Amino acid sequence: MRLVRIGIGATLAAFTTLAACGGDETASRADAATVAAAKGGDDRTGPYEVVENWWQPAPDHTGEWSWGSVSGVAVDTPDRIIVAVWGDQDAEGQERPGSTNYLVVVDGDGNMIENWSQWDSIFNRPHQVYISPYDPDRHVWVVERGGDNTVRDIHEQIIKFTNDGSEIALRLLDPNPRQSGEEARANPNPGPLDFGQASVMTFLPNGDFLVGDGYQNGRIARYDAQGEFISEFGSVGTGPGQFDLIHGIAVDRDRHVYVADRQNDRIQVFTEMGEFIEEWPDVTNPAGIYMDEDENVWVVSATLNRLVKYNKQGEYQYYFGVYGGTMGGFPGGLSRPHQMDVGPDGTVYVASWDGGWLNQFIPKPDGDPAKLVGRPLRLQ
Repeated sequence: MRLVRIGIGATLAAFTTLAACGGDETASRADAATVAAAKGGDDRTGPYEVVENWWQPAPDHTGEWSWGSVSGVAVDTPDRIIVAVWGDQDAEGQERPGSTNYLVVVDGDGNMIENWSQWDSIFNRPHQVYISPYDPDRHVWVVERGGDNTVRDIHEQIIKFTNDGSEIALRLLDPNPRQSGEEARANPNPGPLDFGQASVMTFLPNGDFLVGDGYQNGRIARYDAQGEFISEFGSVGTGPGQFDLIHGIAVDRDRHVYVADRQNDRIQVFTEMGEFIEEWPDVTNPAGIYMDEDENVWVVSATLNRLVKYNKQGEYQYYFGVYGGTMGGFPGGLSRPHQMDVGPDGTVYVASWDGGWLNQFIPKPDGDPAKLVGRPLRLQ
């Protein structure tokens, strides 16, 4: 029994000695784990920081009036962000008589620095706003859905303004008043300017531009830099190459065209000539497509209130964004996001259509580069 006791004691002593020898290393690993495992947080704004109350009321928003639906955004410079809005509304969604604030410009701190009220008479539902990355003069393009605003009948149109908004450089105007969906879809062969509530557009290096037309017509129409019609593809439906509410369009370096087929909950991919390549199914309510410089495909999901990242093969990668329209809300929350853009400093802007606000997302200093949205792709 004595020998046994000595053996056990020696074993315990040896174990204690080994533990003591490795104690510093074990403690170091434990300390490192404690530092790495941050507590709390929910990653609601992803790799971005937000500034509370960045989006501010317009100077004439007094009493019951506030912003209408914020539908579009285009970044000119870090201190000049152009915003499309559906005028002014009250809490019940009623538009203010003599509404203004359809196209405004804010600085990097969210202060309104321009109001293009000189063009109020031609706006009713400015749907989205763009600046071509190939245009040295930085013209501002607006897709206007038209309609009766109870004061004047606005026709559907695509308008190209000078950068300062002082002049119209090009205007594609539907000669007829806006039709109902049933009326528009009864015409299977609309003319170059017979818009069916055109919704989105994108640009090519030679000055041509593609128009997603749109809510009713189910076609992608191509025009040259002078606005002359070149070609089109697509029709209304659910099959390959058919659309039910085109609401996003982008082009990659291979000149493949990506189209957000919103009501069909999918992305469709085509050649530049409109030949069908493939579809990405089960993409919920895609309200926009943004192609960044690394050819990541960011889809604006209106229903899920998030920005969803895919690679060019349609494989899901990541998302950020959450619904922020609950009572009280929170900085950075989305409410049916409608269009996004990225400034040269990497700041992301997202227009929330339901919420009537514009979000500004500033990259965190330690943000994961794989989760950040890159600058817009620029084709050669």
